[in-house]
Amino acid sequence: MRVLLLGGGGREHALAWKLRQSSEVDELFYSPGADPDPANAGLASVAEWVPLDILDPGEVAKWSEARRVDLVVVGPEAPLVAGVAGELRRRGMTVFGPSMPGALLEGSKVFAKEFMTRHGIPTARFEIFREAEAARRHLASRCTEYPLVVKADGLASGKGVSICETLEEALEALDRFMVRRVFGVAGERVIVEERLLGREASFFVVTDGRRAVPLETCQDYKRLEDGDRGPNTGGMGGFSPSPFLDAAGREAVMSRIVEPTLAGLSSDGISYRGVLYVGLMLTSSGPKVLEFNARFGDPETQALMPRLASDLFPLLLSSARGELDGVPVRWRDEPSVCVVLASRGYPGAFDSGWPIAGVDRAETREGVAVFHAGTRRSAGGTLVTAGGRVLAVVALGGNLEMARRIAYEAAAEIRFEGRRHRTDIAEIARTA
Repeated sequence: MRVLLLGGGGREHALAWKLRQSSEVDELFYSPGADPDPANAGLASVAEWVPLDILDPGEVAKWSEARRVDLVVVGPEAPLVAGVAGELRRRGMTVFGPSMPGALLEGSKVFAKEFMTRHGIPTARFEIFREAEAARRHLASRCTEYPLVVKADGLASGKGVSICETLEEALEALDRFMVRRVFGVAGERVIVEERLLGREASFFVVTDGRRAVPLETCQDYKRLEDGDRGPNTGGMGGFSPSPFLDAAGREAVMSRIVEPTLAGLSSDGISYRGVLYVGLMLTSSGPKVLEFNARFGDPETQALMPRLASDLFPLLLSSARGELDGVPVRWRDEPSVCVVLASRGYPGAFDSGWPIAGVDRAETREGVAVFHAGTRRSAGGTLVTAGGRVLAVVALGGNLEMARRIAYEAAAEIRFEGRRHRTDIAEIARTA
């Protein structure tokens, strides 16, 4: 079968790496976008590059029809919010990923919050603001409790959330989102919500709109620096499984959150096929939703794919066809740890083009996979940096501490100018 994967980051490399292992996949294409540089040297090693405007539903559909693609897998959120999946379905094609109305669970935090309120899904208390001055008055009110969270409504590459300890920090976040518009139209509206206390966890299901198959659990690390300090990023690492979600906890998430969400989507007339990601806070009163994503997480996918023992392709195809019953999903017992290697300056401005050494040595270690996020080949064939998050080093181990040790030993083999990473990924498991 022919598969087209949209996207060009670390998540897509992990998905392509796993799809390439399927005996059912004959041809695998990927498109990170219309840029003439294919970028992502890791993806280019396992799939054939196609230059497409992945935010143009018509262009993606036309190419897929011409090449008789059997399954389109949409990796990042932007094409989903742009309506690519819906246009492909309208033309009778098979696509893994929700249509635009379902993708708004991620594309608009206001939509998601109003949806959860309407359908009784547990989440933090919140207020929505469309004008900066009204938000300022609320933030300065004596009734407003700190710390709190300020969120930009739209897509901001995982960086549109600020946890604010003080009024000054909240006003700065508000100014950044609504006045200076660092994330463009994403900041036209903001949400101010209570800060939930507890343990964070990532929970994924693959769904055909009616049934849902839960995947393994994960923990991810959004902040740039050790100890969860510094700015939010797209993700600096993670591990799987989460030690904080046992069987009873997973059942609670399914019954209190996932099933009501799917029922709510259905009652709202939205057919949702693809991945539903639930960012959770495990509070003393039960699990609550921090955010929804309409696609696989990054870097959680890098931690999950090496643990998946069964074939990924039938799972995605069955979801896309609306026929999820009876698809086997098996997981390796070994936990995984993912360490992201980033460029100096990320998540702000950074330099690219630095030579990368040691990836081959890292991958010779048993249980290690290195997924590329921001790499390319120079004109002379040298592997060089081409992004803020450059590589994700993932290791399996007999236990979590062993996987952590192997991941950091493998990461130490890789060198490039300005390399930075957190040193405390999976350290929390020691106290679990």
